[in-house]
Amino acid sequence: MIAVSKNQAWQDHYAEGKGFRQVGEVERTLLAAHAPAPDGGGRALDVGCGTGELAVTLAGMGYTVDAVDYADAALERARAEHAEVKGVRWWCRDVEREPFPEAAPDEEPGFDLITLRLCIAFISDRTALLRALGARLRAGGAIVVITPLAEATPAERQSIALDEDEIELLSEGFGTVSRFDAEGLAVLVLRGPAGEVCVVERGRPVPQAVFGASAVVTDGEGRVLLGRSTRGMWELPAGGVEAGESAQAAAVRELAEESGLTAKAEDAHVVTILHDDRQDVRRVAAVVRITSWTGRLDLPEPLKFLRWEWFPLHTLANLGRLFAPSALALDAVWPGVVPRAPGARSYPTASRYGPVAGEPAEAVRLREQMTESVIRGGWAPSCRVQAALRAVPRHRFVPEAPLETAYDDEIAVATVREAGGRVVSSVSAPWLQADMAEQLRLEPGMHVLEVGSGVRHEVAHCKQSR
Repeated sequence: MIAVSKNQAWQDHYAEGKGFRQVGEVERTLLAAHAPAPDGGGRALDVGCGTGELAVTLAGMGYTVDAVDYADAALERARAEHAEVKGVRWWCRDVEREPFPEAAPDEEPGFDLITLRLCIAFISDRTALLRALGARLRAGGAIVVITPLAEATPAERQSIALDEDEIELLSEGFGTVSRFDAEGLAVLVLRGPAGEVCVVERGRPVPQAVFGASAVVTDGEGRVLLGRSTRGMWELPAGGVEAGESAQAAAVRELAEESGLTAKAEDAHVVTILHDDRQDVRRVAAVVRITSWTGRLDLPEPLKFLRWEWFPLHTLANLGRLFAPSALALDAVWPGVVPRAPGARSYPTASRYGPVAGEPAEAVRLREQMTESVIRGGWAPSCRVQAALRAVPRHRFVPEAPLETAYDDEIAVATVREAGGRVVSSVSAPWLQADMAEQLRLEPGMHVLEVGSGVRHEVAHCKQSR
């Protein structure tokens, strides 16, 4: 309901003829100086394009532009006001939830420039989004963020601006950061990854906090909850187990106290007990998997945490500074999700719990590898088939097969065999499914009949996508 109301507010904003501060001459000069189009033209992504003024500016600089906004009313105005402009493709997308626009068949994947002008303050999981956008940059590409500053913004309009701490957080995780002023607006030019996630420690734990509990919580999309602490690192909801309190109860309590989400003790399950040594203190922590929760994210303890975000598991490898006990807990639930996590003794429990929303990190990584292999092979030139390959959880349709088999781009997975072992039904190899979907040339609204279909999940997804 919250997302719907926000979307309606933006629809009303643009439908009433409102807009935002026009692109200034200083902004244009900075873009031309620090993000010129490559020789022969480049590809740009304008996130939160509104009525399209910046997208048109980028097109004039020599870019082919994918302009994205999730308000239809904004795009209607953009198309009408800039109908004569060539080189801009308008997309209605929620970039926090939906796939980014894919390259045309004759274009190389990725972007030379990604811009976010006057919109970053309205993005809930902005750190996670910047990580995802950074992964789509071509070699030498840049992300340019243009935002008002809180110190120069009236109190009643603080929601549109960022303070200096938030500006610094945007910069983390990039190898090169340049900052400029554009008539009161902060202009950040972000380039290149800073390297792998940096697992960091705090000082010596106090003896009373030797036994703690870490809460591992995922949303319906399988993204894990992490908080940015005032100590300058990402952390799971966690804390000490109080006298007479179970680890499960401690995890539920810390989750509520730190993030505002509530859970029941019966939905909290100890996965393992971890033991490592921090200086001269034996540190023992219960890793607690919470399978169900309610509420909305908040900041009940602003002196401890600056913000909470949901992170796709495959992005954790390049997250930045991650608190060591949180890294250990994440690696215990999803082995390998944090590269080179510090060592610890693990004492797995025998408790069992039901399915949790989302999917294992291995499936996300393997599906991305499969998709890239199929694309490199030339079997999926269209953006819609590529999006289907990236989105469909193929392993759920072949539960009898290991994940590695389900996502092998060349293997057809047998689903039914005769008594003698002869295969009589199978799920086609991903490259073949992609090729068939491409040849169908599906369009929204079409009806498809497939005889002897077995499982044709990519075709169904492609048919439904717009």
